[in-house]
Amino acid sequence: MRTVPADLSAHLAGEATTTCQCWRVTRRDGQVFGFTEHDHDLGFDGTVFLAASGFSASEAEQAAGLAAEASEVTGGFSSDSISEADLSSGRFDGARVEVFLVNWQQPEQHLLQAVREIGEVTRDGSRFRAELRSLAHRLSQPQGRIYNRRCDAVLGDARCGVDLAGSGFFGAGHVVAVIDAARVSVSGLDGFADGFFRFGRLVLTDGVLAGTAVDVETQVRRGGVTELGLWLPLERLPAAADGFSITAGCDKGFSTCTQKFANILNFRGCPHLPGADFAYSYVDGESTHDGRPLFA
Repeated sequence: MRTVPADLSAHLAGEATTTCQCWRVTRRDGQVFGFTEHDHDLGFDGTVFLAASGFSASEAEQAAGLAAEASEVTGGFSSDSISEADLSSGRFDGARVEVFLVNWQQPEQHLLQAVREIGEVTRDGSRFRAELRSLAHRLSQPQGRIYNRRCDAVLGDARCGVDLAGSGFFGAGHVVAVIDAARVSVSGLDGFADGFFRFGRLVLTDGVLAGTAVDVETQVRRGGVTELGLWLPLERLPAAADGFSITAGCDKGFSTCTQKFANILNFRGCPHLPGADFAYSYVDGESTHDGRPLFA
């Protein structure tokens, strides 16, 4: 049961109220931002909540039990608070949002109404809309491992064991030219075969996009330079001569783990899992369905 502070309760029981909503956003990197729908900045609980941020909220329905509630906030981009570049680079993904009801005449009178996480973020011109998910949404997420033919480890993690920083799985170079938002020509990868970095990770190390990481879709040699295709287009374009680093990619297949990484002992999939065609087939004179192993 939520307990309303006595001073705020007395204010709410009065004939006229002066309340507004405030949001405290804590990103996964630890940075904290405060926003309010009021027309003046408010401060309480060690946080300054900025006005004129364009923030507003939709109505949210409260549900009993463990149903995952959702609401949303909308706002405009501001270089002093939330920028389009921050959202497009995913810096606010999964951020913790605390929603407060505040007496703006006396901000020390406030009530924490809900704790949410930022979910899907969409953009429309100079404005954005962010979904606020209740923590109960985590209960609907898959837990544990999935019985699958392909590996479910992340390349380079403790379960995989491949050292991506080691010789042969890591490359670096510079941007030669930008073809479009999803394709760049680069140098420094002449010693790698086409497709070696497919499903890999490209990290830009210089320029306005320094620190930006993107997934690689294609890698092919054209006209003496290597062309990289990206899974998603870049919001901002790099400049020629910007540096980058890149790590090898893995398609999670058994043959890739064996031939490309020599890591068969750490393969985390079930490569001999019968496919749908076998599972739904029937006994005939050319097949055996007696429970014996399909592969020796």
